[in-house]
Amino acid sequence: MRRILSVLALALSATATPVLAAQCITSQGQFGNYKAGLAQQAAASGVGQRGLQALQNAQLSGITWRFESNPASQSGVAQGNPATFLAKRSGSSAEAFINQVQRKINANPNTFAAIERSYGVPGSILATIWGLETSWGGYTGRTPIIDGAITLASYCRRHPRFESHAIAALQLADRGVINSGTQGGPSGELGHMQFLAGNWARFGVDANGDGRADPYNAVDALASAANMLRANGWRAGQPFGQGTANFNVLSAWNDSGNYQRAIAYAAERVR
Repeated sequence: MRRILSVLALALSATATPVLAAQCITSQGQFGNYKAGLAQQAAASGVGQRGLQALQNAQLSGITWRFESNPASQSGVAQGNPATFLAKRSGSSAEAFINQVQRKINANPNTFAAIERSYGVPGSILATIWGLETSWGGYTGRTPIIDGAITLASYCRRHPRFESHAIAALQLADRGVINSGTQGGPSGELGHMQFLAGNWARFGVDANGDGRADPYNAVDALASAANMLRANGWRAGQPFGQGTANFNVLSAWNDSGNYQRAIAYAAERVR
């Protein structure tokens, strides 16, 4: 009987192996080990074969690693100077950027009006974010999303905050929203509004009625951004300047104070 119980205990331990958390890394040569650990977590989270294959194919993103290895490169311009921030971010003057925001709204009045009716977020806010993120779709990134998301999650300074986004990117690959070759920002950002994968999975909506929420469709991306802001407490019809409740909601989009002030500054100057 004792031998039977011992054999049974061994069998149970073999079938109930716990999922080990992927260990963050401090050198590029450890990336393969990180992927192996992440594969266990991804499978336990329900990622299917397409997503796991995308993980297997993932390569360390050199641009992501270099960016994260140099925190000084991420510091913005002087605090409290949104016009300077806008000029640096856009490569033009703040006035030129704001004029372009106005032109985008004027060219798509029905779209922005419909989104505001649905979610309460004005077009001035959304078109400003759109311009800051991708120059209104002009540049959505050249880094494979899955590579960037997994590299960011592997890096000890960012892990585990971004690991859920790496797994979400694999889930999006499972669903066919992206694939191993889909390109975006160096941190795994997607589409016109540069959503992190976990945020797209949670807040992405099909606003143009084609049956799929597509981050690379401007209408879907804009509506999804509004959906995210509303879910984080945006109050329709209320002011959004610094010190207001709506201004605080902008931290859900980007936790940089410079970025938040730039959004409010530009949007307040749009007619």
